[in-house]
Amino acid sequence: MQALELEAYTGWRRGLKLVSRPVPRPGPGEVLVRITAAPVNPADFAFMKGMYGVSKSLPTVPGWEGSGVVVAAGEGWYARYLLGKRVACAAPEDGGGTWAEYMVTPANRCIPLRRRVSDEQGAALLINPMTAWALVDLARRGGHRAVVQTAAAGALGRMIWRLGERRGLTMVNIVRRPEQVDLLTGLGAAHVLSTHEPDFDDRLKAVCRELGVTMAFDAVAGEMPDRLLAALPRRAEVVVYGALSNSVCQVNPGRLIFKDQRVRGFWVSRWRPRFGLPGQVYAGLRIQDMLAAELETPIQARLPLEKAFEGMEQYVKNMSAGKILLMPGGELSPR
Repeated sequence: MQALELEAYTGWRRGLKLVSRPVPRPGPGEVLVRITAAPVNPADFAFMKGMYGVSKSLPTVPGWEGSGVVVAAGEGWYARYLLGKRVACAAPEDGGGTWAEYMVTPANRCIPLRRRVSDEQGAALLINPMTAWALVDLARRGGHRAVVQTAAAGALGRMIWRLGERRGLTMVNIVRRPEQVDLLTGLGAAHVLSTHEPDFDDRLKAVCRELGVTMAFDAVAGEMPDRLLAALPRRAEVVVYGALSNSVCQVNPGRLIFKDQRVRGFWVSRWRPRFGLPGQVYAGLRIQDMLAAELETPIQARLPLEKAFEGMEQYVKNMSAGKILLMPGGELSPR
């Protein structure tokens, strides 16, 4: 089979190449998925630099999520149940990923796709939509009424904004460029601020005070958690779920000590297993009902594995335009 193989944790430009590998075989509790579509995510770039929460023995196939058809199954009732079905699938933490024609993964890392859900939307179900679902649920369970988020123009940021407002939260959206302000306001967002504005910090503080913001979702890291805390009231909380700046989080300790503020991390790969298989499948099926609306993934290109490097260059230049989908099989599955 064809696959993209990572030889070293030096990033995709130096460590990744297109190779031929044997088709893997599923063991007990595992399934073999013929991959139809697999997105390129920021998490994949972090993984290929050795900056992710999981590292694997090299060489390995990257790609943390995708969609496809289960074509072989090992022992176990759920693995057998999935045989022949279209699924959204997550890569194992100790094996090859979705940037290949085939992948073996534990059956409990797969969710059946409804007939009305496309392979393209199903391929991006397990990271961004799940993260949006979890973060909005976290805010609501914590009694927060208004939330500010960074990286709001990206695919995940737009999901968090739409789902948050549907669930009754007031959302304040932070972006980096004027055209991203235009994008979100054009889509209907009421509160959009850009870090390029010279008075950004003052405006952020004023808006957070006016709307009663008490929680923040941050995908940037670096100095951003501290800037968010500076705009938030006592006992406010910043949830860091990404590091687009590739920088260490910086926080004034006085905010933690004297204002009783808090910074915590969130990783959807650790959130999903807490609910067990029934809970994961239930959440996955509920999310599929919203893939054509609040949780729809915008897609800017669909490319075969041979053109993956072009696609990654395109994605790095403009992540807000939508996902790059790698199509190892060359065509979508019939529904």
